[in-house]
Amino acid sequence: MKKAILAVMAAGLAAFAPVGVAAQDAPTTTPVEAAAPATEAAAVTTAPAEAASAYTPMAPTKGKGMPTSYEDDPLKSMTFQDQYSANGEYALWMHNVILMPVITVISLLVLGLLLYVVVRFNRRRNPVASRTTHNTAIEVIWTIVPVIILVIIAVPSITLLARQYETPPADAVTIKATGYQWYWGYTYPDHGEIEVISNMLDDAEALKRGEPGQLAVDNRMVVPAGVPLRIQTTASDVIHAFAVPSLWFKMDAVPGRLNEKLLTIPEPGVYYGQCSELCGARHAYMPIVVEALPPAEFAAWVKSQGGTMPGEAEAAAPAADAPAADAAAAPAAAR
Repeated sequence: MKKAILAVMAAGLAAFAPVGVAAQDAPTTTPVEAAAPATEAAAVTTAPAEAASAYTPMAPTKGKGMPTSYEDDPLKSMTFQDQYSANGEYALWMHNVILMPVITVISLLVLGLLLYVVVRFNRRRNPVASRTTHNTAIEVIWTIVPVIILVIIAVPSITLLARQYETPPADAVTIKATGYQWYWGYTYPDHGEIEVISNMLDDAEALKRGEPGQLAVDNRMVVPAGVPLRIQTTASDVIHAFAVPSLWFKMDAVPGRLNEKLLTIPEPGVYYGQCSELCGARHAYMPIVVEALPPAEFAAWVKSQGGTMPGEAEAAAPAADAPAADAAAAPAAAR
């Protein structure tokens, strides 16, 4: 019996011998080599995330969002800056198409009437002065015509006024601008309470960056382009004013008060402004720079500042709970 058992065991070992030899001949894989594909996959996965979190300040475009010098364009330097917001375009149209023609025509008409009276009714040509007291037709005309002109001008004026105080939508991106003596602070309550302190650069550093002197800053107010913005202003000491001419935006920053206005910047760019309320000795040295980025690049800037985009925390929570739910479901499935 013992011999039979030993024979069976020998036959079993002989049957498994080729498998053992093949296993010895096969290339072995170290734990490091086994982890290499996973590391490479992780690198491929994290590379876009690192690229997305990178932020480089946008270079300004000469003549866009900034004053134009007399040397560059004499005519353009004496009028409004090009506008890059819907309200700005409407206001510039109103100025060029309605106000300027009306003011020009009225001014020329009054000048012509004045010259006519000087020539026609001077003492030399009229030794005996006229004793006319009134002219009903003329009085009716110079009352009715100005009323009609003012009514025509009032329609676009009230429209522009109403548009400038339109209430921001509920999903608008909120940015709070606080004026200090003499710099600006920008807070992003929707993105993890990011806070940016903005001071003016000296002219040499601004020139090195290709930006206009006394308008460039070390840290800009970065916003997403094409998205409604809820701009809130306040101040910590005295009254300031947040003003960006090329966006047709101006709002006072008053201590103890929170002012709010809607702003939408349709296209990316760098837009320069200044404090427009006399606020002390260095009032002229607290510029404003608004950098509008495409939404994806704005999200990268938020991450570079250590902030989070709205909804990321809620989206991350279900993703984190999913493995635990799967682990809990596995024993139940096995049963």
